Amino acid sequence: MIRNLLLFGFIACLIPSAQAQQHTRLTQSWQFLREDLGSVWEAVRPATEGSPESVPLWENVTLPHCFNARDAVDPDINYYEGPGWYRTTLDISNPYEQGRTLLHFEGAGQKTDVYVYTTKVASHTGGYDEWTADLTEAVQQFLQSPDAKRYKGKVPVEIRCSNARDVEKIPSDMSDFNVYGGLYRYVNLVYTPALSIDQLHIQAQVDEQGKQGSVAFSAVFRNPLHTTQATLEILVQDPQQQTIQQWSQQINITDAEQIFHRFMVKKPALWSPARPQLYSVQARLKTATGTATWSGEFGFRHFEFVDHGPFKLNGQRLLLQGTHRHEDGAGVAAALTEDMIRQEMLLIKNMGANFIRLGHYQQSRTVLHLCDSLGILVWEEIPWCRGGLGGDVYKDQARRMLRNMIGQHYNHPAVILWGLGNENDWPGDFPEFDKQKIHAFMSELNALAHQLDSTRKTTIRRCDFCKDIVDVYSPSIWAGWYRGRYTEYKEETLKAIADVPHFFHAEWGADSHQGRHAELPEQFVKQIATGKGADERTGDFALTGGMARASKDGDWSETYACNLIDWHLKEQETIPQLTGSAYWIFKDFSTPLRPENPVPYVNQKGVVGRDLTPKEAYYVFQSYWAAKPMAHIYGHTWPIRWGKDGEEKMIWVYSNCPEVELFVNGKSYGVKKRNSQDFPAAGLRWNLPMHKGNYDVKVVARKGKETATDAVSFTYQTASWGKPAKLILEKTAAGNDTVVVNIKLADAQNVLCLDAKDYVSFSAAGSGTLIDDLGTSNGSRRVQLMNGQARISIRLNKGQSVVGATVQGVPDGFITL
Repeated sequence: MIRNLLLFGFIACLIPSAQAQQHTRLTQSWQFLREDLGSVWEAVRPATEGSPESVPLWENVTLPHCFNARDAVDPDINYYEGPGWYRTTLDISNPYEQGRTLLHFEGAGQKTDVYVYTTKVASHTGGYDEWTADLTEAVQQFLQSPDAKRYKGKVPVEIRCSNARDVEKIPSDMSDFNVYGGLYRYVNLVYTPALSIDQLHIQAQVDEQGKQGSVAFSAVFRNPLHTTQATLEILVQDPQQQTIQQWSQQINITDAEQIFHRFMVKKPALWSPARPQLYSVQARLKTATGTATWSGEFGFRHFEFVDHGPFKLNGQRLLLQGTHRHEDGAGVAAALTEDMIRQEMLLIKNMGANFIRLGHYQQSRTVLHLCDSLGILVWEEIPWCRGGLGGDVYKDQARRMLRNMIGQHYNHPAVILWGLGNENDWPGDFPEFDKQKIHAFMSELNALAHQLDSTRKTTIRRCDFCKDIVDVYSPSIWAGWYRGRYTEYKEETLKAIADVPHFFHAEWGADSHQGRHAELPEQFVKQIATGKGADERTGDFALTGGMARASKDGDWSETYACNLIDWHLKEQETIPQLTGSAYWIFKDFSTPLRPENPVPYVNQKGVVGRDLTPKEAYYVFQSYWAAKPMAHIYGHTWPIRWGKDGEEKMIWVYSNCPEVELFVNGKSYGVKKRNSQDFPAAGLRWNLPMHKGNYDVKVVARKGKETATDAVSFTYQTASWGKPAKLILEKTAAGNDTVVVNIKLADAQNVLCLDAKDYVSFSAAGSGTLIDDLGTSNGSRRVQLMNGQARISIRLNKGQSVVGATVQGVPDGFITL
């Protein structure tokens, strides 16, 4: 298996896992141009001040950097798809005799060319796998050329990236996410000796009882000088950093893969989400020209998908409680730093998730390392997503991306599933849509995946005519959103479990406009037909046309989304044969297919916003999945509730504690016992008559000797409102030369229109600039109102500004700052 994997010649330079003796992350001193050049010469030719050669103008940037950091969610334009250039100068000082100077890319979108001065040294197609450009000979030639004098010992490097539309690449531009461009993952300058470890794979296996483990090491080497012998040293330490294996041997170096060492481990420490125990490996490859080092980690775990039954890890049933992730964030798009990724993954773990599907492409090495260390099982997939099946170039890219994904992430114990595709039943890129050809190619990829890795399972989501191919299948079940009612979830899931040997439910959920809440979130449900299935079909994601459905006819409130999630989670506890599910998606993300959403161009199904601000739904998941005691009163972003005077209103709490006590304006309203099957909120709800005025609500939740508390305040409005007539603008100082502008839509008597969902557009004149294009409900210059209100921030730039707000049908509003 590993022999085949390495014979394909993957490039999996493991930085910063010390494969190389020296590496430098190149984040500073880059310039960027978002357009094409006539040739690379235009990036390096000498410029005379004021002459035509001084243009176009380059922008100073830091890496990681994405072309589409802001335009992906600009409400007024299509996002940029085309070429862009980066340039920098490097101090090259390789310490090794006959060493190699490499530029290692952790990911770049989507087609990339690398130059040293005017010499092209590498090209790569694929936005998500890692790859390496060898600069060695080009650097030597440049430093010996007359042009080098102008750079005073430094070496110019230019990189052209392009995310231009091309039907012969994957993923398809029909995908429901942006196909980003740029150096949006880290780039590293690497020095290695003439001989170094290109890949080292660790196959760790253990029996179901955990009594006996085995470890096999294999490697392929980077060996441009054709060295024939070297000394290889291996040191293995257990999770307590005790050495359990130390091995050294002179080996013969060949071009093929070499399996060079195996050993057994009695009663190994097992990896699991509860105890993600990791073994560490250090390797040293010694020759006369230097020592190359490599370090990494692995873990022992045994998993099984029982036929028509549950998932087992290390012999015990584990309900997979998961979500999904896109590499996308407010203000940066795909250019997420390690700190941003770490913050996101910690939020996922603290939500209580033990599983994640990385949709729909190989993701950053940082994500995989965090899944290993935090204890989050992984489904990772290649970006064969929608559109149909292309020609030979298309197929070659899919094969290569599968090889690279498996090769580069082989050692991660968190990974249990290799995904081969997503929604491949969705045509559109080509005149021909041939199910038999798609089936045949899916079969080829399935065989290739098992050839590369016999220890893991294969999977796809939503392509029924290929469900017979893969080990684990996920059909489309969107009960309560794209089809049917959420109360049909269990029935549809039981049918799906019976339909295939190994079932997993990837993708379910509801869009919610962050900050929008509803007193009657279910009032539209009577329009929704039942018994018609719960799958998503062509056009269901659109906001118009077709049969009644929540995605089109619902209010997109956080309230309805919480109810849907609450129902799904309580039902999952009653299905003993369920392997698990993954909610779509953890974080709101940008998509070119949804310009008319409440936040334009944003898929709003996240349980957190695109800026990682938790929605109310985050706490629903915690109440079912988290171990640490928690309590959350629904409505932290619901400042004004409404209804008739004396009308009973529900106050509800999400908590994982056995009992919760409610206090309103200092008075106790008693203790409620948690019962997950008592929908909604597991029985932690109180119906109280409300009157005009202010309410301070507090809860105390108890779990043994531990307690969790929460508090929220809101106003209850009894006045009914008429037709919207005016905009009220208010400002709040936010510090750092920034002001928040709040708008409220009111009727002629100044009564707030709390059910208003109109679009509002913001504008600014003067010195200030709107802090917009973030893809959040509080960071877009065009956005739907949340309960008749909206807000945006403006950077004053130490000057004066006027902010305007426009809602169709009422006079414009202005405020001077």
